[in-house]
Amino acid sequence: MTRDPFGPGFAELPDELPIFPLPGALLLPGGTLPLNIFEPRYLAMLRDALAWPRLIGMIQPKLPSGREDEDSDEDVGAAPLYQIGCAGRISAFQESGDGRCQITLSGLVRFRVSEELRSHDGYRRIRPDWSAFKDDFIPQTLPESFERGRLQTILQDYFQLTGLSADWSSIESAPGERLVTSLSMICPFDPREKQALLEAPDMNTRAETLITILEMAVMEARAGTQHH
Repeated sequence: MTRDPFGPGFAELPDELPIFPLPGALLLPGGTLPLNIFEPRYLAMLRDALAWPRLIGMIQPKLPSGREDEDSDEDVGAAPLYQIGCAGRISAFQESGDGRCQITLSGLVRFRVSEELRSHDGYRRIRPDWSAFKDDFIPQTLPESFERGRLQTILQDYFQLTGLSADWSSIESAPGERLVTSLSMICPFDPREKQALLEAPDMNTRAETLITILEMAVMEARAGTQHH
């Protein structure tokens, strides 16, 4: 993971941040997240965010138990938030002819919610506390002890049991850090597991957390299969 040459430095991070609460969506520093924007409030957020430093905060709302995979406008608009999210820079932007916008966010740095501000044009805003995450600007590496073989083995079991497909040649050739970041973001884990991956203090802890989540998912899937 290398530093984004087009994004702000740590000292240039803003005191206010528009946020996009989305259950199950995870953005990590160094990762990229495509988004399809069409709701008026989020189009307004995008319009305002396109000015420097082009940042949007991705954060998960805390929805009632059993509804954490839903994204009802009413629930998300008023739901309390997890305390930690990740700011992404708008690195790609394309308008469509039907009032939608496709954007790509490049994960830059995590933040803690210091306070929520009054909403603006329907979208939510916060005052972010960046202080604990300065190291997100430093390229993260995995130690030599990283068990890549263990990750790929459990990943094969996970994909087979969940019916997901994968480009294994890309997985085998990807740098370990990119693999851990990408898998953490794209695998369909529940919001609490996604949050645990986001809040991992370093890349090695995130890798261990990812392997643990995959192992638990495989165990549960196998147990469910045996009971049928």
